[in-house]
Parts: sequence; C-alpha cells; structure tokens
Amino acid sequence: MALEIAQLFVGSSIKLSVAGKSRSGVSGITRGGLSSISAVHLPRRMFMQLAGLGSVLTLLDFPGLAAPVPDMKEPEVIRTLKLPSGVRIQEILEGEGREAHEGDLVELNYVCRRANGYFVHSTVDQFSGESAPVKLFLDDNDVIEGLKEVLLGMKAGGKRRALIPPSVGYINETLKPIPEEFGPRRSLLSHANEPLVFEVQLLKVL
Repeated sequence: MALEIAQLFVGSSIKLSVAGKSRSGVSGITRGGLSSISAVHLPRRMFMQLAGLGSVLTLLDFPGLAAPVPDMKEPEVIRTLKLPSGVRIQEILEGEGREAHEGDLVELNYVCRRANGYFVHSTVDQFSGESAPVKLFLDDNDVIEGLKEVLLGMKAGGKRRALIPPSVGYINETLKPIPEEFGPRRSLLSHANEPLVFEVQLLKVL
C-alpha cells in the first residue's frame, strides 16, 4: 500500500494522515480505518526538510526572533583627478580657509614617498610627531610645477594626495620643497627621475 502524506498548515502545525497498512509498522490500524498512530517512520531527507520548513515558519510568525540586519552604508569613494600634465590628485579633506592662488606664499606640511610607498622625506617627524612646515611661493621659479598644480585651488586646512610625474617634478636641484640636510636631500634627488607621491596639508595662505 502507498503511504500518503498530506501537509495541512494550521499555524505552525503539520497534520499527517495515513491510509491503509504501512510496511513501516504503523500501530493501531483497524478495518474501519485509522484509529490512532503511535509512530511514523519518515525518510531522513523528508524529516530534515520538514524541520527546516518549521524554522522558516517560526521566523515568519515571529519576526522578532530573526537576527537583525545591519544598515549597509556605501563606502566613501575618493575620486582621482588627472591633470593634462599627468599629475593625479585626490582630495582627502577640503579646507575651509583662504584659497591658494598663483603667486601666493603658502605654508604647508608634506610627506614624500616613491610610487611603491617607500618613504623619502617629510616635514613631520615620524616618531615625535613634531613638524617643521615649509613656506613656498606658488610660482615656477620656487616650487616644482607638479606640486604647484596640487596646491592651486586648495583652501587652508585641506589635505591632498598626488602622484607627480618626473616631467613636472625635480627637473633641477634648486626647486622646492627640498630638505636642507645632506642625507634627506641626496635621497630625494636620487629619485628625481621617477614618479613621486606627495601628501600635503595646507596650513596657511600668507
């Protein structure tokens, strides 16, 4: 005889009815029909499916039992601006002070690294945190062209990161910023023929 299972959902209960005599040993069967059921042997796969369905129904009936879903926020994207000279600029923090223009005298801190992240020079001591800001005139005779392009339009208090190609970098040894100490100066100029990454913080427009 075939085992017939009818699934009737009332709340979260499941009603099973069996017709006829089962090979699995259902007790309490009379000629007139089914009087009582003491045990029903179900395949393991079917049992697991019914158990899983019960869990789903519980979550539907009681949504408070479900794990809370955290709010998903879009990650902040830092856009890169590429200038015709090849300089690539990222705006890290927009300042709120005076804006720097051609010919202005500015005061800033900077960190210079090679494109592979290797440290070259900085106005901020890596250990003590003390800084020695530099002052630069924003013209072609005082500062490297690539850094001037980075600083133009910045507002005091702002921070930018830029990749400066060698064609607008240290094309001669007189351009600033450049360390006064022999060791850092030599280290910086030894990498003058490769792209350099500058992270600058504009402190003041004087």
